[in-house]
Amino acid sequence: MSADLSDLESAGAARIGGAATLEELRAVEAEVLGKRSALADMTQRLRELDGDERRKRGQEINEIRARLQAAADARRTEVEEAERSARLGAEGMDLTEVLPGHGRGHLHLVTQTQAELEDVFLGMGFLVAEGPEVESDWNNFEALNMPPAHPARGMWDTLYVRLNEPESTMLRTHTSPVQIRVMQSQPPPIYIVAPGRCYRRDTPDARHLPTFHQIEGLVVDHGITFGDLAGTIETFTTAYFGPAIHSRLRPSYFPFTEPSAEFEVTCAVCKGEGCRTCSQTGWIELGGCGMVDPNVFTAVGIDPEEWTGFAFGFGIDRCAQVRHGIPDMRVLTENDIRFLEQF
Repeated sequence: MSADLSDLESAGAARIGGAATLEELRAVEAEVLGKRSALADMTQRLRELDGDERRKRGQEINEIRARLQAAADARRTEVEEAERSARLGAEGMDLTEVLPGHGRGHLHLVTQTQAELEDVFLGMGFLVAEGPEVESDWNNFEALNMPPAHPARGMWDTLYVRLNEPESTMLRTHTSPVQIRVMQSQPPPIYIVAPGRCYRRDTPDARHLPTFHQIEGLVVDHGITFGDLAGTIETFTTAYFGPAIHSRLRPSYFPFTEPSAEFEVTCAVCKGEGCRTCSQTGWIELGGCGMVDPNVFTAVGIDPEEWTGFAFGFGIDRCAQVRHGIPDMRVLTENDIRFLEQF
């Protein structure tokens, strides 16, 4: 029996090693280790042996079974890796060479929009400033005239980070903290725009996303007035959207500006006639603006008696939606190639 077991092990190991596919390996396992295998037959023949010989041969059969099973498992790993490599090779794209004029892929519409907005404001004399997406409560709220427990904090559904003291660190709800950082790091005059990603606990719908992109502007100088703010917004609107699109301001409230306003632009879908996208008004709300509140200047060490300024902010995603007549903002995050190829 010992010689027979040795031959069975050698033959079984050879067959397992020769299996080229997972299907072949499953069939070989059934024949070598299954209930109807020669090894199973040897196990049945143990009853013909006396006690000591039965134990000895039984142990030998178990050891051979374990070695053959280990060989099958190792071979399965090898075959799976080979099949995976073959599949990746068949499905993969060769990105090692791009011929001139035949580029693969392009920037996302939101990225394109941000770059275009930056170019518009650079042409108007602004500089581009950036800041971290994880912010302190002081930069995100308190320095912007919203002390702890201030009811205006409820205007933003904040996502807090488990870092430092509870509710002291958060994913920024707007890019206004960049304005605070700039005013602390340099003296006026200041002319900057701050683009970037923001986060709020918003339910996605046609006009809102929980992760969105915003661009804010800040001007601090001598003699800045609300008229300068209105003129800047109108100049931007016509420069970016075209001469047929205009802006208008409506009184509003923001804790960091006084007076404050919301600014709207002509609906690009209906050109002001009224449609579903603009709720039949002919206008699309783009963002908020206003004169910087003196309390904000005081918080960052700027004398509000000497300097005045204005701030504005709006969604980059909303800009893309308005300019290209996209009825539902959620398509920006769905990665539908049919949509992405249009831009």
